[in-house]
Amino acid sequence: MSHSSSENFPDLLPIGAAARLSGVKVPTIRFYEEIGLMPALPRTEGNRRLYSATHLQRLAFIRHARELGFDIEAIRTLLTLQDRPEQSCAAADEIASARLIEVRSRIAALRALEAELQRMVDGCAHGHVAQCRVIETLSDHGHCQFHNGHRENIENS
Repeated sequence: MSHSSSENFPDLLPIGAAARLSGVKVPTIRFYEEIGLMPALPRTEGNRRLYSATHLQRLAFIRHARELGFDIEAIRTLLTLQDRPEQSCAAADEIASARLIEVRSRIAALRALEAELQRMVDGCAHGHVAQCRVIETLSDHGHCQFHNGHRENIENS
């Protein structure tokens, strides 16, 4: 293993060190290799894979994309685009726009859920279970504005 003259940092790292530095767990790195997000690395005579700074950057890219909720296929496409920087970024914009639409939809659903839970809590008279608005709403979907409104929103999309 060689060392960089400007840093005390090995040029190639075993998977455990790559995991620590990238913030991606060892089994996840192996999974990314199995599905082709990470290149298949040759093994050393000791049967170890060694990771370069470029591999760490790729792992960081994948980790960040996963944190932002991109699915594996979107990440695969984004990595392909990153590997060919001369291409148009239209596909990357399209992928990010689709993810934004998904996020906005989830936010709307969460806001509706929040409103329904608030309505349930506000409707509670703090009396007995027999008159409990929370129990009543959970027992009968017809009383649930979130459930009915969310279904209508899905059917209208």
